[in-house]
Order: sequence, then structure tokens, then C-alpha cells
Amino acid sequence: MGSLLVFVTLLHLITLAVLFIATMEKSWWVWDGKEHSDLWYNCRFDNETEAWFCASSEDTEWLQAVQVLMVLSVVFSAISFLIFLGQLFTMSKGGLFYLTGVCQAFASLNTFTAVLIYTLHNKEILQDSRELSSGHFGYCFYLTWVCVPMLLCSGIMYIHLRKRE
Repeated sequence: MGSLLVFVTLLHLITLAVLFIATMEKSWWVWDGKEHSDLWYNCRFDNETEAWFCASSEDTEWLQAVQVLMVLSVVFSAISFLIFLGQLFTMSKGGLFYLTGVCQAFASLNTFTAVLIYTLHNKEILQDSRELSSGHFGYCFYLTWVCVPMLLCSGIMYIHLRKRE
């Protein structure tokens, strides 16, 4: 039981960290390594000054939806970890971690919806940027897709986890 508890806790913390990195980092869409776009900024590398210049992303309805859903998923995952810690120390023997699992499932649903919107509507989200055919999805986009099953597995594990002494 102790090893399962440690595994679930580590999975939750790793997933939360990866989800936070995927939300905040600057690589959702990349053009030739010299330009990239994320949920918050569009950045390009200037060869003359050898510095990155970033400007706020154009606020479209689709981008705002992705931003809100990703922030909500980080918040739900963080809240579920705090609830888990609270339940771990206050719940009676034999209790199930339903609330923690449901919060993780909501985080998974939010993440899935956000990355699906970005996948289907990246032309509208990146409308003022360079030609999309010369670019590709960045590593944060793929990290977000990896987070979806990790969050869902974590939520299912919490729902089935029973407190023992």
C-alpha cells in the first residue's frame, strides 16, 4: 500500500509539473527554430542583436478558450493534490479518494479540450503569424497531449485508492 501511495503521489506531482511547463513555456508552434508561438506570446529571434523579441499573442476567441482551459487544468490538478493531502490525514480508515479523483478527471478533461481546440483551430489562433505550412507543433503541444492520459490515469487511480492504516 505504501508503494502505491508513493507512486500515485509522484505521478500526480510529475503530471502537475509537466502541465505547468506546457502551459507556461514558449513552444506550442515553431517556425524553423527562429520563431515560436505559445499561449501568451509570439517570439522571433533577431540575428543582428542575437536576442529574442516577444509580443503578446493576438487575442482570438479560440486562443482565449485554450488559455482558460489550460489554467483551469493546472488549478484543478493543484487543488486535487491539496485535497489529497487533506484527505490523507483526515479521512477515516477505508475511505476512498473520490473528490481527489474527480478533480484530476476534470483537469484531464480541461487539458484534452484545450489541446483539441488548439489542434483544430490553430489557423485561427495563429492568424497574424507567418505561413503555417513552414512551421510545426512544438514540444509544449506534445507535452500537453502526454498530460491527458497521465491525468486521467491518476484520477482513476485516486478513485480506486482506499485509505488503509
